[in-house]
Amino acid sequence: MNDRKNAPRNAPKKLDPGASPRAMYAAELRYKREQAGLTRQELGDRLFIGASLVAKLELAERRIQPECAEMLDAALDSDGFFVRNLAAGRATPYREHFADVAELETLALTIREWEPLLVPGLLQTPAYAMAIMRAYDPVLPEEEVGERLAARLSRAKIFTNPDTPMYWAVVNEATIRCPVGGPATMAEQLRHVAALVHRKRIIFQVLPFSVGAHAAMSGGLRLMTFEDDAPMAYSSGFGTGELIDDPATVKRHSLTYDLLGAAALPPEASLSLIEAVAEEYEYAAQGRPEGGELA
Repeated sequence: MNDRKNAPRNAPKKLDPGASPRAMYAAELRYKREQAGLTRQELGDRLFIGASLVAKLELAERRIQPECAEMLDAALDSDGFFVRNLAAGRATPYREHFADVAELETLALTIREWEPLLVPGLLQTPAYAMAIMRAYDPVLPEEEVGERLAARLSRAKIFTNPDTPMYWAVVNEATIRCPVGGPATMAEQLRHVAALVHRKRIIFQVLPFSVGAHAAMSGGLRLMTFEDDAPMAYSSGFGTGELIDDPATVKRHSLTYDLLGAAALPPEASLSLIEAVAEEYEYAAQGRPEGGELA
């Protein structure tokens, strides 16, 4: 006898605490869809989303949206399971305003990023990331710092694929001049970026101070394209962010990025600058003036 089918319909289901709540939520979605005799396309039609997104939800690759959970309960006659366990379906180690972006970057074909003050998170070394976290929240418990650090560093796994995504960053010169974590940390950080450039894994440009006014003076920007989904933009500020899929707005942000790339130093000149500044930090970390002997 199948206990699952014969369970009382009004008995709230609980997720197995021994498994990942997110994975259990996704598995239940697939089970309920198959139980209803629906293909992913048929369920997607009822939810007004594509079959590819249904697949990503069933694989726990995308977070469920609250309004989608309500429609799932209605479409699959699931007695409120998906709304009731929404927190499990949206579980993430990232801050709420960035969680969907962190997931999308694992699916992106291209990522283009502008940062006015910091080395982009995908490129950060452990020491650099730790310095930022401690500066932002000096009294954050060590355990939580460790969790956030692990989540941030894990995002760099996308670079283990030699081709996808195509990653292109433009940063303000302030990014490489501000000694986050001290000279040794900055030297290591810039050498890490340079190594990725030498491996032909990323494109990296520096927008020099001499440019003056530019197209993106109000905050960070990220543009992503996908195989099955429409392009998206993410606009970020201090502790906030907005994921944008409106075609006209994404197109305008794309123009902004093109203007930044045109104003920035070419990739070769940017690499030379990064390595020169890294060398300056290395001399400072050793306690000697640039090009000189130890004091």
